Amino acid sequence: MTIRALIVDDERLARQKIRRMLAAESDVTVLRECANGAEAIDAIRDDTPDLVFLDVQMPGMDGFAVLRALGTQLAPAIVFVTAHEQYAVRAFEVHALDYLLKPFDAERFRVAIGRVRHQLASGDHHACATRIASMIRELKPPEYLERIPVRTNGRVFFIKAEEIDWIESADNYARVHHKRGAHLVRETMTALEASLDPRRFVRVHRTAIVNADRIEEIRTLFHGDHVVVLQGGREIPCGRTYRDRLETI
Repeated sequence: MTIRALIVDDERLARQKIRRMLAAESDVTVLRECANGAEAIDAIRDDTPDLVFLDVQMPGMDGFAVLRALGTQLAPAIVFVTAHEQYAVRAFEVHALDYLLKPFDAERFRVAIGRVRHQLASGDHHACATRIASMIRELKPPEYLERIPVRTNGRVFFIKAEEIDWIESADNYARVHHKRGAHLVRETMTALEASLDPRRFVRVHRTAIVNADRIEEIRTLFHGDHVVVLQGGREIPCGRTYRDRLETI
């Protein structure tokens, strides 16, 4: 079995160290490296790796936010990498597949890889996802946006999360549709998805996030495709990668 791995760390030297150590493991292939949380979420969704070396503390979106955005359905085996002991190492031991406390040596790294092999060979991906979900709840309770700031014409006003109907991608920004209209916000879709409560907001397409309370109907089209119909009649295609999420709302 070949283990397909992803390396996520905002420090280039840290990524290089992990890649160098993985070069000694003949059954591990590195798919790519990511320098931040947003890149990691897109890479995990696109490449579906078996294993992710995930830095805990990164600017903008930390490792916990990455996992919250992914949920448990796409969760690969996770080996956390951290330079900070205050991140409750004992909880990592209970819930995560493994953790690497910087600076780690080759022997400690081999122990982590051994645990990964054992977990993947067992085929019990549900147990791995359950541990990750438990770890997220214990180590960092989620804090979600209640209002989104909009800057326009030299002023700032706020859109309440509960008033949002849906959000669509607009190049490197996002357009928020709500009961009073639509406004462009200077945030990426990935960053907004990680900041909004997943019990209320669900990403149904690479270019769309919807407020679950606004969903009126989910239609099945030809060839297994789906479309989400919002109150008022707006139809939004549902990408196959995101389809399973609709079953959890």
